Amino acid sequence: MLQAARELGVDIDSICGGQARCSRCQVEPIEGMFAKEGITSSADHLSNMSVDEQICQQEGLLKTGNRLSCQAKILGDIKIAVPASSQVHDQVIRKDLEIHTIEPDPLARPGIHHRMYGVAVDVGSTTIAAHLCDLSSGEVLASTGAMNPQIRYGEDLMSRVSYAMLHTGGAKQMTDAVRAAINELIASAAKQAHVDLSEIYEVTLVGNPVMHHLLLGLDPTPLGSAPFPLTVKDATEIPATGLDFHLAAGARAYILPCIAGHVGADTAAVLLAETPWKSDEISLIIDVGTNAEIILGNRKRLLAASSPTGPAFEGAQISSGQRAAPGAIERVRIDPQTLEPRFKVIGGNLWSNEPGFNEEFGKEEPGGQHVTGICGSGIIEAIASMYLAGIIRPDGVIDGKMADRNPRIEASGRTFSYLLHQGDPKNGKPEIRIQQADVRAIQLAKAALYAGARLLMDRMGVDKVDRIRLAGAFGSHIDVKYAMVLGMIPDCDLTQVSSAGNAAGTGARIALLNKASRKEIERRVRQVEKVETATDENFQKHFVEAMAIPHASHTFANLARVIQLPDRPEAGVSLKEKRRRRTRKR
Repeated sequence: MLQAARELGVDIDSICGGQARCSRCQVEPIEGMFAKEGITSSADHLSNMSVDEQICQQEGLLKTGNRLSCQAKILGDIKIAVPASSQVHDQVIRKDLEIHTIEPDPLARPGIHHRMYGVAVDVGSTTIAAHLCDLSSGEVLASTGAMNPQIRYGEDLMSRVSYAMLHTGGAKQMTDAVRAAINELIASAAKQAHVDLSEIYEVTLVGNPVMHHLLLGLDPTPLGSAPFPLTVKDATEIPATGLDFHLAAGARAYILPCIAGHVGADTAAVLLAETPWKSDEISLIIDVGTNAEIILGNRKRLLAASSPTGPAFEGAQISSGQRAAPGAIERVRIDPQTLEPRFKVIGGNLWSNEPGFNEEFGKEEPGGQHVTGICGSGIIEAIASMYLAGIIRPDGVIDGKMADRNPRIEASGRTFSYLLHQGDPKNGKPEIRIQQADVRAIQLAKAALYAGARLLMDRMGVDKVDRIRLAGAFGSHIDVKYAMVLGMIPDCDLTQVSSAGNAAGTGARIALLNKASRKEIERRVRQVEKVETATDENFQKHFVEAMAIPHASHTFANLARVIQLPDRPEAGVSLKEKRRRRTRKR
């Protein structure tokens, strides 16, 4: 059924890529005769429930009467309803243009052509952004963005690699989908700027290795297992027609080089935008996403690695999680005295405790806004705030004793949860609750990110960094203070921690507008030392210690100067042992 939906252009959410692991692709078969369609629909026209569906139902993940569209095979005429929870909602495309001075010196020059334009494209695993530029002046004339249509084949990179492995022609499906999406974005930008497609002569593109390979029509499956070999590593310049782009006759496409098997052309673009090789200060640059790319270095040395953070930072694998779309909670604060929360929602201007919020997000009329879930920045702030308020212990466990102070802390089976928003489930307004499993998912993601950064610091022989830059759409919208409270990034002077915005898109624009920059980044990429986290024995040690909030042994002196952190266990002493010692003293 999921395959049929994809072929019909119905975007059913399937984070796991159709492997019956996420339970997001639920649909409801509708019984009856439908004269308009001329069919008789029956649940009997679907295959029997699979073992995976039965397990999901037993675990309470599959609603009675629903089916997993990735498991149900169509045997006859069927009409189905796709509930809101299974739909891919329109995401807020957060790849805004960054201000960056670029000296125009393009490869293509006007000559007999009075007007020449180019497009810089950032192909992300979740979103795609395109910037139309005047090649003579460097001016950005229009910017467009859209969801990457490959999401229907899998939320994260490994799900898409799996789809290519398990489905004949699956890689080509994803290649065709992303090329068509880029064509549409370029056409939309050209229309906005009143530019004819025949006047676009240059395109530069960046993306992670899986996106890079799929864009070029290369098999991504080798990237699914160690040693993660790249079929093409160096920069690629080909006719734009080779990527099915409909532009000027003779238009060229330039794809920036990849750095390593999981450190792609998007990271090369970030490197080009940030130029850490121009400073003596040690910079830590992190492009936060489903697979975090990390750069550490200065003018003396550059190192790079990737870390498998997974999709939790984007709201996936979270019980009330969703992508950044209108209705998603994106900011959270919890009063440490009352344990009461307040939050802000995408699409609104008010905090939840301010007058007028309920009117803004409680409209009953059709199309009225309401709180629909929590996105990545929201879940990070929620868990960090729960830690600061004492609701979560340093080991990540929601403390059930806090239920005596506020009924929002409730038992959920053998663990506890925190009620962030009451909602009205009977009227389709979901309850938003932070479950213990949600905390664990974020702990795993943040530990992977921190461990990757510390591994590079070990290799460079440093215990601290001078500045931290967070790149990518997600990195641009998280509060760096709460990211540090959670232990996503190493301790650093907070005034030196900032957003690099869509640095990959900026790097793509630099490569579009300045021909010398292409040679520069190709040279710099060859100098980067690649560190493979998957095979380094110290990664696991760092990972285990980074599971604690903010960390099991590392101190956060800079952070402690600006925020009151809870008491932490003594180094090497478990919480259980510490409590036992206190009891003995009494």
